[in-house]
Amino acid sequence: MSSSERGRDGRWRRGDRGFVTAEAAVVLPTLVLFTMALVWALLTASAQIQCVDAARAGARAMARQDPGGAAVAAARQAAPRGASVAVRRDGDLVRVRVEADSPGPGALGLGLRVRSEAVALAEETVGAGT
Repeated sequence: MSSSERGRDGRWRRGDRGFVTAEAAVVLPTLVLFTMALVWALLTASAQIQCVDAARAGARAMARQDPGGAAVAAARQAAPRGASVAVRRDGDLVRVRVEADSPGPGALGLGLRVRSEAVALAEETVGAGT
């Protein structure tokens, strides 16, 4: 007999009426936590993509022999807010590394850092050996 059936005397029987409320009290917070985790993962993936783009932009600028400040500015423009940008030259190669904290307030950041490094061949060295 289900909880919505009436007994022989015409009165509603008690049965399982409180279980729907109890199940909702468990399921709703779980769904909210899952949704928050999914949003955090998407924001972190977005920050990683921004780091990749920023490192490429900085390496491209350095390879064109733009001044170091201009290359850092190009990388910072594409990087997530608060990212650190490091530029160095190793012989014929230029390297740009971009690091940023994972987005999210307080504990959602979880101390995770996203980073990317791009390497490019300096243009003045292209064809120099021929």
